[in-house]
Amino acid sequence: MSCLCAKLGRGMPAPSEFPFRDPGPLIDHDLSVVLKRRTPPDPAKDWVAAYDFALCQTGTDDAVGNVSFRAQPHPMLELYRGHIGYNVDPNYRGRHFAERAVRLLLPFIRVHGFSAIWITCNPTNWPSRRTCERLGATLVEIVPLPPSEEMYAKGDREKCRYRLDL
Repeated sequence: MSCLCAKLGRGMPAPSEFPFRDPGPLIDHDLSVVLKRRTPPDPAKDWVAAYDFALCQTGTDDAVGNVSFRAQPHPMLELYRGHIGYNVDPNYRGRHFAERAVRLLLPFIRVHGFSAIWITCNPTNWPSRRTCERLGATLVEIVPLPPSEEMYAKGDREKCRYRLDL
């Protein structure tokens, strides 16, 4: 995965009614979390406002993954989809980039009024489950996905629900 991380975030469309905020610099040693897109809420699609970030190696143009923060409360986020989603390129796994990125985002998440967030993952995704545990999140339950949930069509049948108190 490659991109010009330093240039991401420029030229983004103006925010809609949602009060999007500037996260400022998010850097942890060799990891930079760079805002690449703000997505306004779309009630017709049942979407909340979201921020998408690239995970970049500091000082390079190499993207090593991404993280998303869904910035409004919604029952589907709490049950199945999560407020946070992350992915790390296979070549960069094992360096705790997802955990570090979420930690960098926690003050920004608090600014949006959250006192707790939900992170979900598949029960067999042990690296993601360990990331949640290292963050201090608590496994609340494993829930079945209803057939109406879009992830069901992709083959997912259950989700672990982790609560992270801020």
